Amino acid sequence: MTFQLNGKGRLMLAVISAMMLAACDGDDGKDGAQGPAGPQGPEGPQGPAGQDGADGADGSDGSNGSGGGSASLMTPGLTRLATVPAGAEVTGAYVTEQGDLFFNAQHPSDANSATDSEGKTFHTGTVGVLAGVNVNKLPKNLVSVGVPETIQERETVQVAYGEYQVLAQTADTFGGGLPEGIGNVMATDGSTQVVSSDMPDFNAYIPTGDNEGYLFTNWESIPGGMSRIKLNKDASTGYWSVDSNDVQMLDFGTYGTIANCFGSVSPWGTPLTSEEWGNQGDNTEEWNDPSQQTARDMLAMYIDPTATDADGASSFPNTYRYHYIVEITEPTSDKPVPVKHYTMGRFEHENSIVMPDSKTVYLSQDDTNGVFFKFVADNAGDLSSGTLYGAKLTQDAGSFEPLTTGFDIEWIELAHSDNATIDGWIADFDDITTADFVEGQSNYLTDADAEAWAAGEANYPSVADGGGSTTAGMPMDDRIAFLESRKAARAKGATAEWRKFEGIYVNHKRAEEAVEGTDLIEGEEVNQAYVYFAIADMDNGMVDDEGDIQLTPRVKDCGGVYRMPLMTGADAYDVSRIEPVVMGSTYRSSLDGAERCDVNALSQPDNVIVLEDGRIVIGEDGFQENNTLWMYDPSVNE
Repeated sequence: MTFQLNGKGRLMLAVISAMMLAACDGDDGKDGAQGPAGPQGPEGPQGPAGQDGADGADGSDGSNGSGGGSASLMTPGLTRLATVPAGAEVTGAYVTEQGDLFFNAQHPSDANSATDSEGKTFHTGTVGVLAGVNVNKLPKNLVSVGVPETIQERETVQVAYGEYQVLAQTADTFGGGLPEGIGNVMATDGSTQVVSSDMPDFNAYIPTGDNEGYLFTNWESIPGGMSRIKLNKDASTGYWSVDSNDVQMLDFGTYGTIANCFGSVSPWGTPLTSEEWGNQGDNTEEWNDPSQQTARDMLAMYIDPTATDADGASSFPNTYRYHYIVEITEPTSDKPVPVKHYTMGRFEHENSIVMPDSKTVYLSQDDTNGVFFKFVADNAGDLSSGTLYGAKLTQDAGSFEPLTTGFDIEWIELAHSDNATIDGWIADFDDITTADFVEGQSNYLTDADAEAWAAGEANYPSVADGGGSTTAGMPMDDRIAFLESRKAARAKGATAEWRKFEGIYVNHKRAEEAVEGTDLIEGEEVNQAYVYFAIADMDNGMVDDEGDIQLTPRVKDCGGVYRMPLMTGADAYDVSRIEPVVMGSTYRSSLDGAERCDVNALSQPDNVIVLEDGRIVIGEDGFQENNTLWMYDPSVNE
């Protein structure tokens, strides 16, 4: 089988890629001069040594460790579990019931040339596992792996415990089992390569028996991708192997996906992948603007492999068909079935996490001036219908320090609907192309549409009044809540000021024990469980002294982690409070690069997962030369 990438694809890949993105002590002084020696005698006992001279002056400071800043004390509770190669982000952290920790090195530098003990070079997207250790059994008192110093340490994965075993790297074919190569996204014809991704993100392990299962991995590109590889673990050695006869890139159908980022596994065992970036943010009117460079051309080449741009494709990509949570149903079948859940809103999804009730879902928007959303399904285990909410925050009075400032939450109901109804609304925008664009107008839903909806108007506003041309004058419906969820939430009064709201997570066992009283955690009585989330960059709307969030910019790009106590009783699995957990260091704006955030503290935490004992694992998406996979023990501050 032959796979190809046309010239326009190579050009567009370059364009899309552009869119993405210890002080040492001085030496001791010399010994003082030795007292005069006595006359040489016969092999007598040696005289006492003279006293040491005064210490010499301190030597000059040593050079900074790679990736950041002068030496400092480690933030209490933090342990550096691993570092990833130069240029890479830590992504895909996932822990199995047996304590196997999967994580990836996303987009490492292609200049990396050092090899690990198995001869692996980390110059492209890498998926791996921490072999030989059950992280659930790691003791409370741990020793961190050092900050990389040598070239070999800087260009490979360094771990404090176990051994990092590479399972797959971009374009691996597994001996011909996957001819197109893992991470390579093909067009709908199955033979034309649209993009080769070096950006593995979310991992999900779905067991199929003892020491065997499927590893699902997101590939964060445009168009997006997801792989599934069958793994077997040798129980005697702790090492893993890939079944080359059972590897695939998932088929996402006619329209595909976009920028599959982080994700989670539902309580009923299905991976949930998140479509994040690649839209026009809050400026949807730009999607079909001929003067704007958008993701539409790359998506068009997925839909129609003969196309070189969106206008020449058999179907012009409809932006409202992207940026949702996608559930991978039938995950262990020969051909898993992706289902886009329009019900949970359209925005830049970083992650969703379903509570143990199998109905309540919390969702994060990774963008500037984003919203925190909640979805409540009509029926447990079925995300195809339900109600979407946006969070209205009230900041603690008289407090603005990130480490001590919390927020109360009021949930504002947006709308109720189902996938089928929303799909019909989406189809109304399928025929829009660049030929329909008019400067100063929009063919899509607008802020004026959202405001009319929130005000209870009977009809959509006219184009003259700021409405979109597709719905102008039509009877009002709830499509704005699901196709332009941020606009709808903002119009209803929800807080739209978050910056880089990243992964959100809960440990299902701890949550169920705390909320329902089921004894699931051995050796501990869990009375309170939390939903955790990371903020990579406390900037923009969070520090502008306006609106609902008014924090000091002290932490800024160093970021931090928050948590929300789960409620019980009639409010089971709801949350009404956000409290800070751990923050990065003070942001040092006068310095450059990695030194702006202390290497021994958080630097732009991206995703967080929760272990059975309540500790959390945090992956960095920062500007350190070598980003860190941290373990943090929240109990240090309790």
